Amino acid sequence: MIRKATLLAVLSATLLAPMVATTPGAAAAKTSARQAISLSISSITPDVPTQQAQEITISGTVRNESGTPLPNLWVRVRYSAQRFTDRARLSAYQSDQNQATLPPTPSTRTPQSSLRIQSLDTGGSATFSLKVTPAQFTLPGFGVYPLAVEVVQNGYMPLAVQRTYLTYAPPTPQKLPRNKLAVALPLIDQPHQVALPVDPRAQPTGAIFVDDKLGAALAGKGRLADLARIAKSAPNKVTWFVDPALIADVEALTKGHTIKTKDKQEGRPADANAAAWLADIRQSLANVPVVATPYADPDVTALAHQGLDTQTGRAMELGAQEARRLIKPDVQTSTNWPAAGVLDADALDLLAVGKPKVAKTDRVLLNSTNLPTQTPVTFTPDAATTLDSVNGPVTALVADTELSKLFEPVPGVPGSAVLSKQRFIAETALIASEPGQTKPRQLVVAPSRRWDPNPQLVKTLLDTANRLPWLTLTPLGSLKASKTSTPRAPLTYSEENRKDELSAKYLGRVKEVAAKAHTTASITSQQESDFDASVLRLASSGWRNTTRTGRAATKLVNEAVEKRIDGISIAGADSDQPRTLAGRDGVVPISVKNTLDDPVYVFIDVKSNNPELLHVKVDQKEPQKILSQQSATVQVKMTALTSGDATVTVQLSTIDHKPYGEPRKLTIRSTGYTGVALVIVGGALTVMLAAVVTRVLRRRSQRRLARAKTRESETV
Repeated sequence: MIRKATLLAVLSATLLAPMVATTPGAAAAKTSARQAISLSISSITPDVPTQQAQEITISGTVRNESGTPLPNLWVRVRYSAQRFTDRARLSAYQSDQNQATLPPTPSTRTPQSSLRIQSLDTGGSATFSLKVTPAQFTLPGFGVYPLAVEVVQNGYMPLAVQRTYLTYAPPTPQKLPRNKLAVALPLIDQPHQVALPVDPRAQPTGAIFVDDKLGAALAGKGRLADLARIAKSAPNKVTWFVDPALIADVEALTKGHTIKTKDKQEGRPADANAAAWLADIRQSLANVPVVATPYADPDVTALAHQGLDTQTGRAMELGAQEARRLIKPDVQTSTNWPAAGVLDADALDLLAVGKPKVAKTDRVLLNSTNLPTQTPVTFTPDAATTLDSVNGPVTALVADTELSKLFEPVPGVPGSAVLSKQRFIAETALIASEPGQTKPRQLVVAPSRRWDPNPQLVKTLLDTANRLPWLTLTPLGSLKASKTSTPRAPLTYSEENRKDELSAKYLGRVKEVAAKAHTTASITSQQESDFDASVLRLASSGWRNTTRTGRAATKLVNEAVEKRIDGISIAGADSDQPRTLAGRDGVVPISVKNTLDDPVYVFIDVKSNNPELLHVKVDQKEPQKILSQQSATVQVKMTALTSGDATVTVQLSTIDHKPYGEPRKLTIRSTGYTGVALVIVGGALTVMLAAVVTRVLRRRSQRRLARAKTRESETV
């Protein structure tokens, strides 16, 4: 490590030493002047010289962006004849953009390596073309060398600099290995529609979109339009990762649809750009490797941590089905590229298990920070290794961080495509020349999953990779782990990674909606819910930074699920009219209405809220079948312990006896006599009869006395 630091210091301090010393005041003046000059390199031809005498042309543009003319400017090339020994030194050179430390200029040896500009007016620009050869640079042999183009004023004051690399590749006695390079390009976006099931009885309004961003992304210089351009020109060995939910969104956009946001709801006609984009993508991907992400690209680690395990397997299953329907039949599904390229052991197990006998993952594509080497190494390790999961070994493919970054444009850097190409050539040449290689290594390029690409940059890098003698483009699926792979540490999942996940609060609401959606399927003969696609979209990793839109989508799905649940109802439950129970024992009919388009199977549970007044007995051993748009009646046995009103609670339940919908209260009115009442009435009748008999006997006695008195008076 000491030797490495010493060599780096020598490279920075000696070979890249400043031409002149500067004072703080001079430094401030330089800073101001540098901000006034824009320097860009437009081409380096050839980008890989192979002969000592081969002429290298470096072209570009200098622009004066200050408020005053700039006189006496020089554009010149600086270089070092000491090659980089490893990628760490190359990165250090690139990151140290102190413009006072540059390679010494070769202008004393070759006048063509510098160009004088007499004066550059405000807002004016001048092109330059400088010519050099490896011989003039005294390059000793194959390697990657530092190179810079600099603009100075008055021969000494640096105003602008652009660092790059020169890879010199003359024939070598020992042939370089052709390392395998797999390029994975993502066609992934956040969900835009809620994908609700179609209600044939409702007014057809088409798909409901929660934003209007998709159409713009498909047209002109939109992100998805750029991806379609890349797909058209990319080599057929590039592997594409496609989210089937995105293709479904675009397909929905080809028809009339509705944009429903917080502030408005607006009907839109079919989008012609969507149809053209869809046709182009299908044609471009017809004969290239395509991997389908799980449907809607779920946040698998968040789902594992929040107890939504079943969602991952269903997303894998539905993703495979929809990808084969929407893209092509031979889409691959066993490789997973998780959000941000990172996962933990819990998420890995979920993916490895998948949905048994339907879909599972046996390969994952990861970020190098997620799977570092066991110990620091000075060489580039092979991309493939093996991880242990609950379902057995899983192949892990680790993307090269530096190579992957080069596929994404650098904002605000003129000529970044040329600089990225030179860096790509340099990086891969250094990898090929690293000591100790006994066979070609495997490398993976994987830019950010929701990248905003520059089609020209990507095309340039892919074309370059396809022609470099030390690289072989290969499909991602061809990479395999070997016993000699560099040992890797366990999966590294940081607290920051966990903070990036969808939150527990957000997924808690999704979990509630998912549970309710499941009940809509559990009363039918369907294996899966009509709302599966809708719910899976709510769990997309695309909502990580836009949960506000995700919450709006969740609300729409929840409303649709509750409407579906309300399609099965207790007849008359909303009425205050009591149900009548005639007599002490009897039955009360309870009707259930099905307004859905499919037959349903439900249990009807009835419980007395006043057991001291009313007993209820439901004898339902099999679920009640209710045909579409019909009602079914269950006769519920009840026993009244007294006359008057009592209430019962009616709860529909699924085949597996889980509640369906909200419980409903019904009032039961008893009009008969109970046993106690009969005793009371019987006693009252007995008393009344006794009184009547007493009165009858009394009246008879009174009549006999009256007759006796009459006879006595007559005798006298």
